[in-house]
Amino acid sequence: MPTLFTKIINREIPADIVYEDEHVLAFRDIDPKAPVHVLIIPRQEIPGLASLPDEGDHLHILNAAKKIAEQEGLTSGYRLVINQGEDAGQSVPHLHAHLLGGRKLSWPPG
Repeated sequence: MPTLFTKIINREIPADIVYEDEHVLAFRDIDPKAPVHVLIIPRQEIPGLASLPDEGDHLHILNAAKKIAEQEGLTSGYRLVINQGEDAGQSVPHLHAHLLGGRKLSWPPG
């Protein structure tokens, strides 16, 4: 059964898409934790970081994050977060990164 994010990729569920290429799709989070909160997802349905294949070029999410941060004007900084598993807060079993910015972010995050 396709994940919620796969349904967004397939345009079965609407989303505020801010970036896409042949490898990833990025859209604004519906429950933002910062003025800029974008989810970046691979088009390939991978359950999480722990399931990422050992072989292949996996820089697509990072490259997209850099482009989106520039596009969003996040010149003073931003954070990129990948949660792995329920205990870390991963609520959708599809690898994704949260790009957060637009305000000063505190540490530790959780």
